[in-house]
Amino acid sequence: MTGPSAPPDRSLINTTHSQPFLPPAEAKAMPSADRLARLFLLPLGLFVLAFFLLPMVRLVAVAGAGPNGAWEYLALITNARHFGTLIATLVLSAATTAVTLAIGVVVALFLGRNRFPGQSALVAMLTLPLAFPGVVVGFMVILLAGRQGLIGGLTQQMGMGRLVFAYSMAGLLAGYVYFSLPRVLVTLLAAVEKLDPALEEAARSLGASRAQVLRDVILPGIAPSLMASGAIAFATAMGAFGTAFTLATRIDVLAMTIYTEFTLNANFASAAALSIALGLITWGVLAATRNLSGDRVAAAG
Repeated sequence: MTGPSAPPDRSLINTTHSQPFLPPAEAKAMPSADRLARLFLLPLGLFVLAFFLLPMVRLVAVAGAGPNGAWEYLALITNARHFGTLIATLVLSAATTAVTLAIGVVVALFLGRNRFPGQSALVAMLTLPLAFPGVVVGFMVILLAGRQGLIGGLTQQMGMGRLVFAYSMAGLLAGYVYFSLPRVLVTLLAAVEKLDPALEEAARSLGASRAQVLRDVILPGIAPSLMASGAIAFATAMGAFGTAFTLATRIDVLAMTIYTEFTLNANFASAAALSIALGLITWGVLAATRNLSGDRVAAAG
C-alpha cells in the first residue's frame, strides 16, 4: 500500500502557464521591435521639441515681454478692436461649421446611397479644393462674386444692379465653406457607407417618416463623424489666413489681426498674445469635441 503522492511543484505549474510558448523567430523579433521603437523616440522627441515646445515657449515669452507685460493676454478682451475681431471670427467659424455640415450631410447621404455613372468623377471634383491653397480659394470667390464677377454680371443683366459680396462677411463665408467642405465630406461619406441599411428599413416598417429616420437613425449613427468633421471645420475657419488675406479688405478676422500686428505695427507682444489665444480657443474646441465623441476627433494642426 503506497502513501499519498507528493503534491506537484506549483512553481513549475505557474511558470509553465504564465509564460506562453513563443516560436524562436517571434521571441527574437520582440526585443528587436522594442529597440526599433526606442530608436524612433529620439527623432520624435527632437521634432516635438523643435516645432512645438520651443515655439510655444518663445510665444509666451514674447507676449509677456511687451510694455504691458502679462496684461497683454487680456488685450483680446480689453481692446475693443481685438474683441470685435474675436467675436467676428467665432461667429464666422460657427456659421462655416453649420453650413458645411448641412451641405456635407446631404451630399454624403446622396453619394453613399446611390450609384450612377460618373460618380467617381463627381467625388473627385468635390474633393478638388483639398489641392488649393487659401489664396486660390479667395481668388475664385472674387471671380464669382467680385466687382467683375460672374454673379454681378448676371444680376446686372437682370436689371437688379451689380451684386458684389466677395469682400464682405458673406464672401468670406463662401470661401471658408468651399475650403472646408471636402474635409467634412470625406469623413461623412465614410461614416454613411458604414451605416446598416437594415436599421432604416426597420424604422420605416414601424411607420417612421423620412424625417424621423433621419433624426432617430441616421444622424445618431454618424454623430461621432459629425462632431469630428465639425470640429475640424471650426478649427480650419478659426485659423484660415490665405482666404482671409485675399478677401478680408473691409472686415477683420483674428488671423488677419495677428498678421497686421506682426508686420505693419511691429507689435510682437500683441501678435504673440493673440496667437496664443487663437490656439487655446481652437484647442479647447477640439479637446471638448474629442471627449464628447469618444476620442474620434482627429486634431488639426
